[in-house]
Amino acid sequence: MLASTSPFRRELLDRLGLRFQTAAPDCDETRLTDEPPQALVQRLAEAKARAVAAQFPDALIIGSDQVACLDQQVLGKPGTRERALEQLRQASGRRVTFETGLCLFDARKAQAQVCCESYQVHFRQLSEAEIAAYVDREQPFGCAGSFKSEGLGIALFERLEGADPTSLIGLPLIRLCELLRAAGIDPLQA
Repeated sequence: MLASTSPFRRELLDRLGLRFQTAAPDCDETRLTDEPPQALVQRLAEAKARAVAAQFPDALIIGSDQVACLDQQVLGKPGTRERALEQLRQASGRRVTFETGLCLFDARKAQAQVCCESYQVHFRQLSEAEIAAYVDREQPFGCAGSFKSEGLGIALFERLEGADPTSLIGLPLIRLCELLRAAGIDPLQA
C-alpha cells in the first residue's frame, strides 16, 4: 500500500514490480516549531502511513515526505509562478539539499521502520530568462524546490550528489528495498 496519490511516487514504486494500491493520507503536515527538516520528513512519512492503516489493517504501508532546504530554510512547494521564480532565483549557483523521509509501516504489528535520505542538488548560475522559461514550460508549482528533476529540471543543475537518485523524486527505492527485505519481502523474489 502506498500512502500517497503522487504520480511520481506511484511511477517509482511501479519499478519494483510489486502489486500495490494507493490511498490519500489525511494528516496535518504543519512543521513543528524548530523542527529540523530530517525530523519533519520522518514524522510526516510515518504519519501518512499510519493515516491509512485503519483502512488497510493487514497491509505493509509505505509513507514518504520530502522537503527542499536551502541553508536552514525549508523551501516547500511553491504553489504559484511567482513563488517558483523566487525559489529558483534563491537556488541559482547554490546547493539545495533534499530530505526525503520514508516509512514502512506494518499495520498488522503496528510497527514502523522510519529513515531519512539526503540528496544534494548543485544548481548552475541561472539567468532570469532561464528561470522564467523553465517555470513557464514545466510549471513545477507542486514540486518541492520548484523543479522536476525527471523532466527539464535536469538542465538547471551543475551536478547531483547522493546515494539514491530516486530519493530526489520522492521515494528512495534503494532504502525501500532494504526496509521491505527486513519485513520479509524481497522485491526480486516477489
